[in-house]
Amino acid sequence: MARYDFAATRLFVEDALHAGAKIAAGADRANFLLNVLRLKEGDKILVFNGRDGEWLASIAQAKKREAILAIGERTRPQEGGPDIDYCFAPLKHARLDYVVQKAVEMGAARLCPVLTRRTQVSRLNLERMRANVIEAAEQCGVLRVPEVAAEVPFERMIAQWPQDRLLVFCDEDAEIADPVEALVAARERGARAVGLLIGPEGGFDEKERALALSAPNVLRISLGPRILRADTAAVAGMALIQSVFGDWAGSMI
Repeated sequence: MARYDFAATRLFVEDALHAGAKIAAGADRANFLLNVLRLKEGDKILVFNGRDGEWLASIAQAKKREAILAIGERTRPQEGGPDIDYCFAPLKHARLDYVVQKAVEMGAARLCPVLTRRTQVSRLNLERMRANVIEAAEQCGVLRVPEVAAEVPFERMIAQWPQDRLLVFCDEDAEIADPVEALVAARERGARAVGLLIGPEGGFDEKERALALSAPNVLRISLGPRILRADTAAVAGMALIQSVFGDWAGSMI
C-alpha cells in the first residue's frame, strides 16, 4: 500500500491544526477548491501547515468566494527530515521554478539563493519562490515546508558559512572521482548538517572558486565527466546528498 493518497487534494494552510478547528480557506483557495476542483460542502481534502502534521478536513461551508474547512482526524504526524541547505545561483523564469520544485521534492530544509558573478538574475521574486515551494509540497506529499531565504552575495555567503556545517561544493573543475565515496568519508568523520552549493550557467569564476575552497568545512566534488546544466546539476547534487546524508537510506538525521 502506498504511504500517501496521491489522488487526494492536499492544501497548505497557515493556521494551527487540531481536531475540531474551523479554518477559512481565503478567497484564492476557496476559488481553487470550489470553482477549479468543483468541490462542494461535505467533500473531504487533506490539509497541512508544515508544523502540525497532515489532517483530514471537510468543506463545512461553501460560498462563491469563501470556504470553511472543518478539521477532523490527523492522518500523519509532522515529519522531520535531513538538515540540507540548497544553496544555488538563481536561474531565469521557468528554470528557477523547476529547481525550486525539485529541491522541495528532494527533501531540502532551506533554499538559499546566492548571487555569483555569472548569475543570470540580480533580484528575485521571493513570493513566487515561496508559492512554488508550497505547490510542490502540496503535490508530492511533503509535510515539512522548506524555508526560503533572501538572496545574498556569494562572498557574504562564504564569509558567514558555519564551521560545523559541511559545504559540498559542486565544481566542474574538480577532479573526476567518486563523489559518493567522498561524501561517505565526510559522514564518517562526523558531518551531519550539509549545504549543497550549485553554481550558475557558466560556472564559478576563478576568484569564486578559490573563495569557496577557503570555507571552513568544504568538500569539493565533481558531478561527472559531462558539463551539466545548472538545473540538472541541482537534481544530481541533491540525489547524491540524499543518498548519503538524507532519508533515502531509511533513517532521518
